[in-house]
Amino acid sequence: MASLPENERTIADLVAILRRRRRIVYATFLSFTLLGGLYCAFSTRRYQATGEIQVQKESADAMDLSNLMSASEGASDALSANIDLQTQANILQSDTLALHVIESLHMETTPDFQPKWNPVAGLVNMLSPAGPADAPGATLENAPARRRQALKVFSDNLKVKNIGGTRLIEINYMNPDPKLAAAVVNSLTQGLEDYTFQTRYNATNQASQWLSGQLGELRKDSEDLQAKVVELEKESGVYSLGVTDAQGKEQAYSDVLDRLQQVTQAMNMAEQSSILKGAIARAAEAGDAEMLSGLAGNMAPGQSSASVSNALTLIQNLRQQEATQAVSLKQLEAQYGANYPQVIQMRDGVAAINRSISQEINRIKGRAEGDYEIAKQTEAGVRQQYEEAKKRADLVNDKTIKFAIVSQEAQESRGLYEDLLKRLKEAGILEGLKSSNITVVDPGRVPAKPERPKVPLYMALAMAGGFFLGCCGALMVDALDNKIGSFADTEQLLGQPVLGVLPFAAKLPNISDEKPLNKSHSVYTEAMRALRTSLMLWQSNAPPKVLLVTSSIAGEGKSTASVNLAGVLAQYGQRVLLVDADLRRGVLQKRLRLAPGPGLSAMISGQWSGAAIPHYEGIANLDVLQAGQAPPNPSELLGSAAMRACLEKWREEYDFVVLDGPPVLPVTDGVLLSAQVDATLLLVRAGMTEKPQLRRSFRMLHRDGGHLVGVVLNGLRPEDQSYYGYYGYEAYENKYSEGSDA
Repeated sequence: MASLPENERTIADLVAILRRRRRIVYATFLSFTLLGGLYCAFSTRRYQATGEIQVQKESADAMDLSNLMSASEGASDALSANIDLQTQANILQSDTLALHVIESLHMETTPDFQPKWNPVAGLVNMLSPAGPADAPGATLENAPARRRQALKVFSDNLKVKNIGGTRLIEINYMNPDPKLAAAVVNSLTQGLEDYTFQTRYNATNQASQWLSGQLGELRKDSEDLQAKVVELEKESGVYSLGVTDAQGKEQAYSDVLDRLQQVTQAMNMAEQSSILKGAIARAAEAGDAEMLSGLAGNMAPGQSSASVSNALTLIQNLRQQEATQAVSLKQLEAQYGANYPQVIQMRDGVAAINRSISQEINRIKGRAEGDYEIAKQTEAGVRQQYEEAKKRADLVNDKTIKFAIVSQEAQESRGLYEDLLKRLKEAGILEGLKSSNITVVDPGRVPAKPERPKVPLYMALAMAGGFFLGCCGALMVDALDNKIGSFADTEQLLGQPVLGVLPFAAKLPNISDEKPLNKSHSVYTEAMRALRTSLMLWQSNAPPKVLLVTSSIAGEGKSTASVNLAGVLAQYGQRVLLVDADLRRGVLQKRLRLAPGPGLSAMISGQWSGAAIPHYEGIANLDVLQAGQAPPNPSELLGSAAMRACLEKWREEYDFVVLDGPPVLPVTDGVLLSAQVDATLLLVRAGMTEKPQLRRSFRMLHRDGGHLVGVVLNGLRPEDQSYYGYYGYEAYENKYSEGSDA
């Protein structure tokens, strides 16, 4: 036997499961809704007060100890602003402020702060080591257990958050007393302002005290440096003039440096004179009139003797005359020729000038040499003076450098002292004048209505949660349920379609009541007629005549189905025999109110011939054979040749023989009977028969295709979607039923 392929779940399948398990969904939904309503009705109303403060940007004025060194504070960036806001928010949530507010408002005596029994916390406290007990009458600060409890309650009801993109902080506190909630918000705001102000005041005061101690030592150091500057000034011989130059440098005077400057100038002049006189002497020695004439033009007054200076001037003048005469001579020679009298006369004049120049050069040779020797001696003397003045200046320079360094240190020390003294005086004023950077935008106001419980939200959550958990529970129960729930489950498990579906009813009809079978439009009756039609069309050649009706276990409704199936077959105009084949626990005699008499057990055992099987009164064409006395060996009797002979006899006498057999799994009687009948109807009770039971029963009866077994699903509720899905329409009950099918 091959099972049908398992299809994936669709939304329609899930909806069908939820409809089938709707009681779980309804129960969970109603339970959660009821719990939500009870919670909203009996929970304590809690009011939330809200306040808002602004954390202003820190000022960078001169009245701030952070600027003692006159360092300007740049504009704070976004990260710095966020850090400031988060810092203030954390201070608002600090234990120190919380304890201050709790004690100032006497909140420990309010109901919120009273100890409440908690089973989980109690179990944890029992397992964990307990700390020392609080001392009687101790303050909250000195009572660790009380303090821990109070801080936990306070923090659970406090909410502080930064408003993004702003310098605002929102403070929320929740309490059953709306006035107390507003008072807590305002007290926290005031506590933050006081804390900020006190922190700055203490920092300023401590800085002032520290500066006071440092200024005395700094003043003494400044005075010592000033005294050292005076002493170095005397030693160096450098005296301040009390004025500054264009570059802002202080002007000073030193006689040593002044003497060095004068000697340097004299040495430069001596060197220039020595060089010039040496050049004159060498030019006179060489007889170079041209050079002597040039030197005469470059000589400054006083750089040579008067005789030499006059001679050089004369040579210069003669050279000029010679040049003029030479030019005129060339012009005349070109015009008149070399032998022209005037040309000859002018040539003699030029020669006379040259002789005069030579004579003057000879006259200054000795004098120029003497002047050169004197100039060298003068230069040597001035150079010696320069070297001496330079040595003295070097000594003064070392002292001057030391003086400049000490003077700079003295100025800086004095400036630092004066600046710190000024800041110290400002700090004294700052202690009382510096305000807080906290501004209250919205104080905590008494709320008009409670924040919790939020009835619409809680009820919506309760209903949504109940519906969701109900659906989850229904799906879980359906997944864990191993019982047959619909004809689709049966078909998928066995790999063949069901032969018929019988509806559930509180009181199933049977032929003993007569009326249900006569109620032609009863739902159960119509289902039985549909089963009768399926039997008629089961086989193409002819319907099975001998039918065994059985089930996997007892209590699945096989006897009721047997009785009603026999009734509808008889109403069809066929001659029908209904046999109670359950020799162990036969029920037809009692259910059909039959008179006690011999039955099947007596017929098989040969104690009764069975010649006159009683007819059932009220329904034509229907005979009923009860089980009779329970024999000691029912299996042997049902599997005997006598039983086969009875069945063969009934085949000839009746159109249909319906055997109400015993269940298959508890005993083997049903399997023995199935080997002797034409077909077996295996009844499956929806919501009762388990899938392994059905699978095993079907295999035992089916015998790998050797026997015709039809499955009938019993007890399916008419309102179930799968019931109408089997018949193909949902308006079945409304269109074809006259009332109750019970």
